[in-house]
Amino acid sequence: MVASSHEALHRIFQKDPALLTRALQGVLGIPFPEPREFAAMNVDLTEIEPVERRVDTLLRAETDDGAYLLVVESQSDIDKRKRGSWPYYLSCLHEKYRCEPVLIVITQSHATARWAAEPIHLGVRGCPSLTVRPFVLGPDNVPVIVDDREAERDVPLAVLSAMTHGKGPQAAVILESLANALRTIDPDSAAVFVQFVDSCLADRQAQQMWRDLMTAIQYFWRHPLAEQVRDEGRAEGWSAAILRTLQRRQIDIPDGVRARILASTDLDELGTWLDRSQQVTDAMDLFRDDS
Repeated sequence: MVASSHEALHRIFQKDPALLTRALQGVLGIPFPEPREFAAMNVDLTEIEPVERRVDTLLRAETDDGAYLLVVESQSDIDKRKRGSWPYYLSCLHEKYRCEPVLIVITQSHATARWAAEPIHLGVRGCPSLTVRPFVLGPDNVPVIVDDREAERDVPLAVLSAMTHGKGPQAAVILESLANALRTIDPDSAAVFVQFVDSCLADRQAQQMWRDLMTAIQYFWRHPLAEQVRDEGRAEGWSAAILRTLQRRQIDIPDGVRARILASTDLDELGTWLDRSQQVTDAMDLFRDDS
């Protein structure tokens, strides 16, 4: 299970390495050659000295221009120690594998993105012996995907959009578009993406909205987050999710509707109402086909 946003932000590229190429080419405008294949590599860069050094994600991309090592670092905050670690990573990898290393930093923070993008100069001021220029993916350049069709065309990029912009004002629209797009891919991959997004949503309202959306999708029950809903009590959890969804969508809930939802213990019935709560414009329409 993905336990943190730090882990999710780089592990998405392990799940779909080609997303990293699309991000380099489409988001950052870097003429990175199209890889023929990817291979995950050992992230441990520790040498003889007892100092442990590990990158977050390390991928080898084979292209017509040769092999590249893609170093992905997830960065939540400014960390001045990285100004020494990152040049070490690149020089160590180049020496060890004789491949060109590429450093990509991903963050949810505008300030951290600006800091990470600053070139690292080592040597004489104004005439450095070594300069490292990280490529940064963050809220300033990762696209905001709010259209269902756009999300369906590239679901991993839509996931990255949700993970990066989960704190922003458009979080609700992004999450709704992604939820619809997840229905179009295989359930096992979707369940992994669900977990990535949930781990990155620091805003509690956005996270609750995401969990309400995911409860309506059947494959969600394969996902560890489903245990939380079940622990709340199956019927009680589903009833609460229906009411929260209607409230989020600003649908008026008459007392009679609220009472009927809370009184139900039929999980099939509650599941049907939860599905309908995503589309109805009148709360009474939840029961439109019920006898």
